[in-house]
Parts: sequence; C-alpha cells; structure tokens
Amino acid sequence: MHSAASIEKIACVASDTPKAREGLDRLARSYPLVPADRADALVVLGGDGFMLQTVHEYMDAGIPFYGMNRGTIGFLLNRFDPDGLMERINLARPQPLNPLVMTAETVDGQTFSALAFNEVSLHRYSQQSANIRLSINSREKLERLVCDGIMVATPAGSTAYNLSAQGPIIPLGSNVLALTPVSPFRPRRWNGALLPHSAVVEFDILDPARRPVGAAADSFEVRDVVRVRVVEDHSRPARLLFDPGHSLEERIFNEQFVH
Repeated sequence: MHSAASIEKIACVASDTPKAREGLDRLARSYPLVPADRADALVVLGGDGFMLQTVHEYMDAGIPFYGMNRGTIGFLLNRFDPDGLMERINLARPQPLNPLVMTAETVDGQTFSALAFNEVSLHRYSQQSANIRLSINSREKLERLVCDGIMVATPAGSTAYNLSAQGPIIPLGSNVLALTPVSPFRPRRWNGALLPHSAVVEFDILDPARRPVGAAADSFEVRDVVRVRVVEDHSRPARLLFDPGHSLEERIFNEQFVH
C-alpha cells in the first residue's frame, strides 16, 4: 500500500466529456503520466459518478484516488487545478471508504454479489408497491414493509439517493449506516433507521411474481430478486485523497446546514 507522503508517479483517467478530456490533455503535457499498475496514485477527472466507476474498476490496485472535478457537483472530488499537482497530492489527506457487499438471490435461483460505496437499493418494477420483510442480524424487524423501495446507505452515500429519499446525512467516522425507505405506505409512520455499521441487513421479497423487485449496488443492477443481504466489508477500503480544508468528512458535515 502506498502512502500519500511518498507519491512520485501518477496515472490519470478521465471521463468521456470534453471538459474531462481537455483536463487530461493539460495534465499529460505537464506531468510524466504512467500506467495505473506503475503508479503511486490515480488522478480521476470527471464527476462523482465517474469517480465511483473508477474506484470500482481500480480498487484492487492498492493505490489512492485523487479526484479533480470536471463534472457538476463533485462531492467526491477536489477542485480542478493542474498547477502544483504533485505537491497537492502529497499534502492531501486520505479518507478510507468501506464498501457494502450486496448478495442478491433471484427468482430463478441465481446468486449475484456486488460492491457499493454509496448505497444498496431495492426498487419495485411494477405498478404495485413492493412488499418486503426486513430482518437485521437474523431478527425480523418489519413483517411487511409496503413501499416503492428501500436502501442501505453508507456515510459517503448519505448525501446522494439517500438524501433525496429524505434519509439522514451521516458524518464520516460515525460507524453507522442509513436504512431509508422510498415512499413507504405501511407502516405509515416508519421513516427508516440508523444501524451500526456491523449490522447484517436482509430483505425478503413477498409475492415476487406479482410484485417484482430489483436490487442495485451503486450502478450494478439485478432484476427479480427474492432475497438481498447487505453487510459492510471492512477488509478492503478504498482511499480517496482530499485537499486540506476540502475533506469529504467536512463537506458531509456542512451539508447538514444547507437550506
């Protein structure tokens, strides 16, 4: 594993937008870029979605990710500035992100596994509401949740889909996950829960033939699931690098006071 204090060789990837490609051309003219398998850090140019895509693709490389925003919001990214980049990267502070592991079983008996750094979400595929049984640590908590969907969100993902579904913003380091329903109908007053990050969450789909449900781990989707298990994986965190004063933890904290 590389230390942010000893980064000498960098690789760079960019999304396919003109803005990101122009940024890659500028970096290539200023720095001796190397392939990712020879780099001490990977510079990512794009938006939050491209950053997550890149983390999924390169997380086994064992190097940190330094993102620069060439998209819109750039929640997971630093500001774009090619000047003094090596110094900025070496002064950047690492933020580990632990992924969720989704294991999904389908109606035809197949099993799929995928990682999520934002959230694992379930969503209905018909005009009828989903009916879902919820268990935590092998104990049934809701016999029948009638809803459009439900998700387990990480702190890093708490300001994404989770927030748009009225879920809580979770500061990094709080060691909790958000369990957030989407348009819950029954129980009418259940708005979700905060769970310890060690919790094992299981969803059983009731009447999957008439009320089909899909599951997604970030951008990976599985249709027609009958059971979904979600647990946080502490064994292989991804490391994102942030400029001092621009940390992901600080931005998540500040997001709670945005009107």
